[in-house]
Amino acid sequence: MFQRQRTGSVLCPSCGQLVGVNDDRCLNCGRLRPGMWGLTSLLRRLGPDLGFVPIVMWTCALLYLCTLAVDFQGVRSAGLALLEPSGPALFLFGAAGAVPVYGAGRWWTVLSAAWLHGGVLHILFNMMALRSIAPAVVHLYGGARAILIYTVGAIVGFLASSTAGFVLSGFPFVPDALRGGAILTIGASAPIVGLVGALIYYGRRTGSSLISSQAKSIVVMLVILGFVFPGIDNWAHLGGLGGGYLAARFLDPLRPERTDHVIAALACLLLSAASVVASVITGLPYFR
Repeated sequence: MFQRQRTGSVLCPSCGQLVGVNDDRCLNCGRLRPGMWGLTSLLRRLGPDLGFVPIVMWTCALLYLCTLAVDFQGVRSAGLALLEPSGPALFLFGAAGAVPVYGAGRWWTVLSAAWLHGGVLHILFNMMALRSIAPAVVHLYGGARAILIYTVGAIVGFLASSTAGFVLSGFPFVPDALRGGAILTIGASAPIVGLVGALIYYGRRTGSSLISSQAKSIVVMLVILGFVFPGIDNWAHLGGLGGGYLAARFLDPLRPERTDHVIAALACLLLSAASVVASVITGLPYFR
């Protein structure tokens, strides 16, 4: 079932035409290495999104439970923050922010922070948003490019938030909604907003006013919520939006997805896992 196909034909992931598993180029659409070294059939079993949405949901859920378990005495429940993991637990597993990134030099947390959440409602709303937005991006860009956009949105979003938190910490007149990650910042909302940025670019690139208007309405709603409810990281959302938009522009949704996109997407998932592992390994001395 999981063996690499070495001979025969497969369907080209870009155009759906039959190609040889070892062909250098698809004669129909020109895609390089359309057989992907015999891994095409295996990747197809993961679904059109390469298993992206289930991977994000299950990983976020698992890490949320881990942050609760490692410091259960520090778990808090107050107001909307139901079952909120402690700060040390979030730091251990890779929260970003001015303190981890600039204070402790944990620069990789701009990636790991996207997989952590600060409570039941936090992870619930983010996963609902992911299930609503990600399939549209996968349909328009392809599963591999959706993963790339998601990853860039996370990195740019949490870098923007951590930097804003570091720079603006000495300015007491700055409102809380614009302080960014002055201490810790986490959540999948930054890369999810990156997916929204990709939808905005798609609307502009193709002239689709429907997609563009729907994506912009999500941004307007996020801005309103960001200034009404405390604890929302507006800098992470803004950075994620810009990162996703720029990544989508670079990837160009009107061109077919390429094999190197798939390789890069798988590398992004591996780097995400590595960032969490690195956070735990290097964070243990702080946690004790």
